[in-house]
Amino acid sequence: MSEPSSVTPTMDGKFVLITGATAGIGFIAARELARAGARVLLAGRSTTTAGEAADRIRREVPGADVEPLAADLASQAEARRLADDVAARTDRLDVLINNAGVICLDKTETVDGIETTFAVNHLAPYLLTNLLLPLLRAAPSARVVTVASGAHRGVTMNFDDLEGRRRYSGWRAYQRSKLANILFTRELAARLQGEPITAACLHPGYVNTRIFRDATWKGAVMRAFARAFAIAPEQGAATTVYLATSPEVEGVSGGYFVKSRPAVASRAARDDAAARRLWEASAAMTGIDAGG
Repeated sequence: MSEPSSVTPTMDGKFVLITGATAGIGFIAARELARAGARVLLAGRSTTTAGEAADRIRREVPGADVEPLAADLASQAEARRLADDVAARTDRLDVLINNAGVICLDKTETVDGIETTFAVNHLAPYLLTNLLLPLLRAAPSARVVTVASGAHRGVTMNFDDLEGRRRYSGWRAYQRSKLANILFTRELAARLQGEPITAACLHPGYVNTRIFRDATWKGAVMRAFARAFAIAPEQGAATTVYLATSPEVEGVSGGYFVKSRPAVASRAARDDAAARRLWEASAAMTGIDAGG
């Protein structure tokens, strides 16, 4: 693969949905895709934050075609509603960017009774992607981009305790959710083999974003560390934009990228048996057909 271009290809006529689009790398990616000519659907946790993000993009990119959508992806019902909202606005989806993410340093559960980090970081992308497959299949050539992390290294999936109910560590939960993102991408690519849909995931770098919004003293420490050492969201969003737009990526499905280049994920992230097992477990937890 040649050196990545610094020029974003045109996205005129393309429909894009990006979750977690109200701040950080999600907002920057949404703005740059709108600047490239895409119609961008911005999904945020509330109507207010999504609307404010859309207004800001319109100010920074005159003529930007952006529309805010609200969905708290900690709720499977809201993820389903988001899929319905997208389907009501377009008959095809060219790019889905699964960007929304959280770190819960202390254990919490969603309205569905599922550990929050696993629910938001993995189950929501799994559910939303599956629900939107008909729209992705309707596009001439579609992409599913999932924001993972280099934090996936050093852990394996604990299938006997996916939610950390027996022993919880906030950081371990985050690591495993990012490992799940990569396994999900590999299995999605395998299941879509032969179809014009490219699945890819990425490590954005250590980015200073609102993912460190945990209200505890632990969260305050992480935010301070991020301010001192993390890269800016503009840098972190570059690989997301590359994977959403570059012609070099088309058909290169199941890959993991760092700094807009293919990279080798951990051994645990390349375990195809674990990827299949995770898919099946996720299907059971979301009510999605595992064979879909």
